[in-house]
Amino acid sequence: MSQSSNESAKVAGATYTRAGQDYFEKRGLKRSAGIWGLWGLAVAAVISGDFSGWNFGIDFAGFGGMLIAFVILVAMYYGMIFSIGEMAAAMPHTGGAYSFARSAMGPWGGLITGAAETIEYVATTAVIVFFSASYANAITAELLGFDLSAAGANMMWVWYVVLYLVFVLLNAAGANISFTFAIVVSIISIGIILVFSAMAIFSGAFQWANLWDMVPDPGQTEFLPHGVLPILFALPFAMWFFLGIEELPLAAEESHNPVRDIPKAGFWARGTLIVTGLLVLFLNTGVIGAEATGVAAEPLLDGFRAIVGDGWAAVLALFALVGLLASLQGIMFAYGRNMYSLSRAGYYPRFLSLTGKRQTPWVALLVGAVIGFIALVVLDLLASLDPENVGAVAGAIVLNIAVWGAVLAYFLQMVSFIILRRKFPNASRPYRSPWGIAGAVIAAAIALLIFVGFLLNEAFQPAIIAIAIVYVVILIGFALFFRHRLVLSPEEEYALSGGQHGDPQAEGYDAMEKEVFGDKS
Repeated sequence: MSQSSNESAKVAGATYTRAGQDYFEKRGLKRSAGIWGLWGLAVAAVISGDFSGWNFGIDFAGFGGMLIAFVILVAMYYGMIFSIGEMAAAMPHTGGAYSFARSAMGPWGGLITGAAETIEYVATTAVIVFFSASYANAITAELLGFDLSAAGANMMWVWYVVLYLVFVLLNAAGANISFTFAIVVSIISIGIILVFSAMAIFSGAFQWANLWDMVPDPGQTEFLPHGVLPILFALPFAMWFFLGIEELPLAAEESHNPVRDIPKAGFWARGTLIVTGLLVLFLNTGVIGAEATGVAAEPLLDGFRAIVGDGWAAVLALFALVGLLASLQGIMFAYGRNMYSLSRAGYYPRFLSLTGKRQTPWVALLVGAVIGFIALVVLDLLASLDPENVGAVAGAIVLNIAVWGAVLAYFLQMVSFIILRRKFPNASRPYRSPWGIAGAVIAAAIALLIFVGFLLNEAFQPAIIAIAIVYVVILIGFALFFRHRLVLSPEEEYALSGGQHGDPQAEGYDAMEKEVFGDKS
């Protein structure tokens, strides 16, 4: 690192400026989570994927193809979560994917990877808000006669405002409240899935033959009614059984013992989600049939209706809404911490990382909500051009944006893992992936396969175009402005010290600033 003045220094094509202890005091986080709080956060972030979204993969590939996609995704997430656990234990600070890539591939690599996670989490939150609003509106319309979708002009944006506002306030109220809420709604959501599973089995509604009721194309089989290639197109939807579990490293500075608890919480959350995913995949499909499941907007709700009838529709919709709201809280936590860490380091506007008295990144939470709200309103306007398919148009575009951002972040994190094993061979690694580099290679290869599937499927092109536009704006802003105003945050210190500065709350948040710029005390 070359020192150009006592207030700035240049390295790797970027300029770092002195921030000072006051800067970090305004951006403090509070340790509030043990292993079960982290488990709850991971499960809550993902569990809505068991309620809706996953099933569209059956329409592409049939039940057999979706089952193969599920197995492939289990392998990818095992390799990835093991690798992420190792990197998170070595780097117990909030940056997560951005931090891993920054250490491995420099500032540009950190930005590209961190921005992919921003896109993933902000878009995923918008998807969940979209479907939560639909469920909530159906409940109030049935029970209270209050229907915003039929109020002359479409007024669903009111639901968007309510949902974003409530959950921004919840996440901003304090980390302890967030983790407690995550545990509670995760347990409730799992309970709903277990109740459905028991009802499906003991009512006799589940029929093995329903799994294979799709009519095969000429020359194909009941197991793969549309052949082998559509498995590739089913993979993005199979991701909804697990998408979001990778957010755990973002809670590192709010975990009591991140070195021990993040890998363990990832292990238990992954096991939980495999079980719930298999239950829903087999039993939901076996109740209403593969043909119906593949096009259902509310597959689990349709499954409940098939067992107990439409008379309980509003109550059953309330059950499904619980699962969606669980993930809304968990994913909103993720985009808040992701934007906070990139902002604290200077990649995004610095005011986004302010935390206030509650020691939560309330500014990032609010700004992410505004971005998501605007995206939903714009998509609603575009979808109004196709009134017969409003939900499919708006929901599918945002869903695909979320998955595409996730796949890119996954691939770059696995590349980072491989690079870091060689680049920082002597760095402390309190936890080591049992799959090692092989696990990272497997996860990276599958992520790349899904990425290729996106490029080959015309239905995903609007999402790719939208992401390309967002990236152009972010990269131009970094090239022209933000790369000249970076800060020696914990993520940057770890990268620039070769892994020697590891725990910011033990060493002090401005430890390396004193080395680089001198001690001003």
